[in-house]
Amino acid sequence: MHLLCRGRLKLLVASLTAVVLLTWLYLLAGNLENGRSLLLAPCLPDTPAAQVLERAVLESRVREVEEENRQIKLQLSQSQGAAQLSDGNYGNQQWGASADTVPEDGDNTAEEKSNHTDCSRSPLVQKCELIHVACVCAGHNASRDVVTLVKSVLFHRRNPLHFHFITDSVASRILGSLFRSWMVPSVQVSFYDAEELKSEVSWIPNKHYSGIYGLMKLTLTKALPADLAKVIVLDTDITFATDIAELWGIFKKFTDKQVIGLVENQSDWYLGNLWKNHKPWPALGRGFNTGVILLYLERLRRISWEQMWRLTAERELMSMLSTSLADQDIFNAFIKQNPVLVHQLPCFWNVQLSDHTRSEQCYTEVSDLKVIHWNSPKKLRVKNKHVEFFRNLYLTFLEYDGNLLRRELFGCPSQASPESVRLQAALEELDEDDQCYDFRRERLTVHRVHLYFLQYDYTPAEDDTDVTLVAQLSMDRLQMLEAICKHWEGPISLALYMSDAEAQQFLRYAQASEVLKNRKNVGYHIVYKEGQFYPVNLVRNVALRNANTPYVFLTDVDFLPMYGLYDYLRKSIVQLDVAHTKKALVVPAFETLRYRLSFPKSKAELLSMLDMGTLYTFRYHVWPKGHAPTNYAKWRTATTPYKVEWESDFEPYVVVRRDCPEYDQRFVGFGWNKVSHIMELDAQVRHRLEPNGTELSKQNGFHKKTGIIMEERSRLLLASFLCDKHFDLHFNLKVFLKWRF
Repeated sequence: MHLLCRGRLKLLVASLTAVVLLTWLYLLAGNLENGRSLLLAPCLPDTPAAQVLERAVLESRVREVEEENRQIKLQLSQSQGAAQLSDGNYGNQQWGASADTVPEDGDNTAEEKSNHTDCSRSPLVQKCELIHVACVCAGHNASRDVVTLVKSVLFHRRNPLHFHFITDSVASRILGSLFRSWMVPSVQVSFYDAEELKSEVSWIPNKHYSGIYGLMKLTLTKALPADLAKVIVLDTDITFATDIAELWGIFKKFTDKQVIGLVENQSDWYLGNLWKNHKPWPALGRGFNTGVILLYLERLRRISWEQMWRLTAERELMSMLSTSLADQDIFNAFIKQNPVLVHQLPCFWNVQLSDHTRSEQCYTEVSDLKVIHWNSPKKLRVKNKHVEFFRNLYLTFLEYDGNLLRRELFGCPSQASPESVRLQAALEELDEDDQCYDFRRERLTVHRVHLYFLQYDYTPAEDDTDVTLVAQLSMDRLQMLEAICKHWEGPISLALYMSDAEAQQFLRYAQASEVLKNRKNVGYHIVYKEGQFYPVNLVRNVALRNANTPYVFLTDVDFLPMYGLYDYLRKSIVQLDVAHTKKALVVPAFETLRYRLSFPKSKAELLSMLDMGTLYTFRYHVWPKGHAPTNYAKWRTATTPYKVEWESDFEPYVVVRRDCPEYDQRFVGFGWNKVSHIMELDAQVRHRLEPNGTELSKQNGFHKKTGIIMEERSRLLLASFLCDKHFDLHFNLKVFLKWRF
C-alpha cells in the first residue's frame, strides 16, 4: 500500500512538472513573439489552431501584466496614504476631512480611475478664469503690509484677479488711491465698509491684537456680493511663492459637502499644553489656522452659515468668556462639531512662522513652499529655524518695483479703463520727432501713490486757523525731517518721491528715529519713481491735496522755519482776516553758506547776522528776481504789514487757503514750477465775485497788485547752500548741506 502511494505520488509530480514545463514554453514563445523574435517560429506549425493558441497566450500575459501594474499602483497609493496618516500633524483624516495630497482625487468614480492614464490632466483653473481674493484690512500699518501680499500675488499670477477688501475709512482711502494710480491690467478692486459689519461681531469679547477686525472674516457671506460663489480669504501678513491659481483650483477637489478649506495649525496652541492652566477653544487635534481659507460662499449660505457660527460662538463663550485668536477660535469650534464640512489643505499652503512653530516638518525643499505666513505679533522678528530664508523671500516682494507688475496677461485681454483709454489716445497724439517729446510724454506718466505710509492721527483745531506745512522731498533730503519736526510743532504733509526699495529704507529710518516715531501729525505720502524726470509739481500736489487743515504753508523741505512760526501764523490769519479775503502771507527766506550756524532767536539777531555777512537773503547771489519783490529793505524797518507787488519770476514761500490752485503738473524737472503757481495765485486775486457768485470785474494782465501780505516780523527760514550752487536739470535737486545743530 505504501509502495502504491509512492508510485502515484511520483506520477503526480511528473505530470505537474510536464504541465509547468509546457506552460513555461508557451509563455516564452508569447514573450518572444511579442518581442518580434523569430527564434521559435519553426517550432510552431502554421495552422489556425496554433495561431489561436498564440493569441490566447498573449492575451493572458497582457492581463497578468495589467493586474500586476494595478496592484503596484494600489500598493503605492496605500503606502503614501499610510505615510500621511502616520503624521498626526499634517495628514489627520480620521474625523472626515480630506486632503488633496493623494495621487487620485477622492471623488473620482471607479470608471474614471480605470480610465486613468499617464497623460497630464486638464488644468484645474481655466485660462482667463477670474479668481476672487478677499482681505480684511484696517489702519495704516495693515494697508502698508497688504501691498507686499498683493505684489507677491501679482508677480506669480496668470489669471485675472478681483480683490475684495473689507476696510475702515483709512484703509479704503489709502488702497483706493494706490490701486487707481497703479492701474494694473486685469485687476478689479472692490471695497466694503467694515463699519457696517461691526455690529455683526462687536458682541464677541476678543483678546486678539487685531481687535474687532480679527473677527470680520466671519461676516464674509454677508459682506461680499450674493452672486459670488467662492473666494480665497487671506490675512495681510501672507506672502505667495507660487501662482494663486493653484490654490483656487483646489475648490474642484471639494466633495459635495465640503465648504471650507484650511491648513492644520502648526503650533501646539489648541493642544492646551503651552503653559499651566492653558485652556484653548475646542478644536480637532491641532486645529486649523485661518490665515489662508477657501470659502465656498454659495454652499455656506445654503447651510445658514451665519446662524451656525453664531450659535457656536454663543455656546462656547458661556465657558470661554472671550476669544484669544479671534475668528480662528470660532472656526475651529464650528469645525469640531461639523468635521465633514472641512477640506484639509496641504501644509505648504500656509507655512506658519509664529514662535515655537513646527512648520519645518512641512517642507524639505524650497520647491515645497507655496505660502508663508508671518502669524506672530512680532512678524519678521519671529524666532524660527529658517527665518532668514523666509525674511529674504518676503523682502524680495517688499522692495520689488511695483511698476513692473503693470504687465498685460498673455492671451487674456482686459477691458481698458477710461483713464487708460484717455492716456493711450494722448500718447498716440505725440510726435516722436518733437524735440520736447520726452518731456511731453513724461506729463502723461501715472505715478503710483501710497498715501499715509506711516501712522497719521491728527484732527485740526476747531478755530479754523490751523496750518499744515506742505513740502516734497526725495531720498537725499531725508536728513532734514528731524530738524523740521523740531522747528514746526504743527501738522505736516510730506510727499516723498522714492522707489519701492527707498520707501522701505525711509520706513526703517522713521521707525528708528525718536523724533519721527513720536510724531503722529506728519502725513508721509509715497509717490513711486517712474520715468527719467522729477515730477516736482505732481509730488507737491500730492502733499497739498492731503493736508487736512484750512490753511497750508507751501515751502521746500530744505528750509527750517523759525521756532514758534506755527503759532504765529495762526494768529496772523485771524488778525489779517485771511478767511474772508484773498490774501497770502509771505514768509521771507534766508540762506547761509556756513556748515554750522547758531539759529537766530529774534529779528534783531537775524539783522545782526545779515550785517555781518553770515546770512543772506535767499538766492541773492544767483537769482535775485525770485525774491526781490519781497522788498527786504522795507522788511528791515517795517513794524506793520505791507503789501508787495507781484513781479515776473516771483517765487515766495506763502501761507494760503488749502483750496488754492494746485501746481501745474506739466512742469517736470527744474525751473519755473513755483513761479507759475504764484502767477496763478495772482491771477485769481484779480477775479472779484459778488456774493451770489457772479463775476463783478476781471482785470487784464498779470502785473496788478496781489493780495500777498508781508509780515513785519521775521519768519525765518534757513538752509545751508553750497557755494557752487549746481542744479540738476533732470531731477530738480538743489544741492544743500545738512544742518548740524
